[in-house]
Amino acid sequence: MPKSHASGYLRKAEQFCLAATEAIGSERFDAALLCAVHAGINSADAVCIALDGRRSKDPDHLRAGDLLEEIAKDSPPIREKVAQLRALIRQKNRVEYEDKPASRSDATDAVRRCERLVEWARSEVARTGITTST
Repeated sequence: MPKSHASGYLRKAEQFCLAATEAIGSERFDAALLCAVHAGINSADAVCIALDGRRSKDPDHLRAGDLLEEIAKDSPPIREKVAQLRALIRQKNRVEYEDKPASRSDATDAVRRCERLVEWARSEVARTGITTST
């Protein structure tokens, strides 16, 4: 995949993150958490594409973290971001497939994580010289 496609995934991450923030304001905590998860996944995709021209297509979203670790050659800063991503994804399954709704605290935590991941992805994509328009 062309590395320039990273900007499209970054735009999606930014949109999902904004939607997550807005959903908290409307007390739609399940929606906020799920949007935050998708923001995190798209952030990881943007970085993987920017650095290596590929992204995970595995239906198991945890594989996006595996690919990110593989591409980054196990760098400590990347491991931290992968841990944040995996924490988000673990919340997704509970909210999406179980009867338990997300709390305000769950949603707020997820939005904070996605904001950090989106900011990091923005920085990584820019560092590679790929231009983005938001």
